[in-house]
Parts: sequence; structure tokens; C-alpha cells
Amino acid sequence: MREIEQIYYNDFGVAFHWKKNNVVLKSKVQIVFKETGFYFSLKEIKQFNHIIDNACRKLDCGTCSQREKCHKFLLKTPLSEIDLAVSEDELLHIKDLMEGTLFTLEMLDYINSIGRN
Repeated sequence: MREIEQIYYNDFGVAFHWKKNNVVLKSKVQIVFKETGFYFSLKEIKQFNHIIDNACRKLDCGTCSQREKCHKFLLKTPLSEIDLAVSEDELLHIKDLMEGTLFTLEMLDYINSIGRN
């Protein structure tokens, strides 16, 4: 098994960079949750985070007869061919995973570039 450099995790999933020959491959991030893995660029992670934010804003259980007990709905991804069936709870866990990953990546970029004196 190849080595990894963990970026962020929660109870639902994990985000990490792969390592090959002791070199961290930072061009893409492996994101794994709900028995699904995505290998996203930073741009795709930002797109997915935006999609998730929009899905959270559109979530209106107040007018629904299911009242937060619905089974699943489709969540778009940056890959036009792939949608995910997720519950509201899963959506919130994915949102945390994406936001935590973005925060960590941006913090590391700051520390390793602009933050250096």
C-alpha cells in the first residue's frame, strides 16, 4: 500500500495526498467517503464545495411532507456524469469534509509561501 499524507478527516471520510517514492503528490487530493473515492484537483474541490453550499441552501424541509425524514436526494459533483444519493445528515458530513480540506490546504499554502519570512 502506498503511503499518504492526511489533510483532513471526520467521522464520515478522509482527504489526503498520495506519496510516491517519499514525494507527496500535491496536484490532486484523494477524498474518500461513503465507500466512494474522488481524486480531485483544488479547483474541483472548490467546485464541489460550492455545489454543496447551494444544496444546503436549497434544503427546505419545512414545506416537505417528510419533515427531515426523507431517505435520499441527488447531490451533483464536479463530474457531470456522477451524482450521489445522500441524506441530509450525509450532506452535512460531506460539507464538513470539504470545508475542512479546503481550510487545511489554504492554511498550508499560506504557511509555505506567503507566511514565510
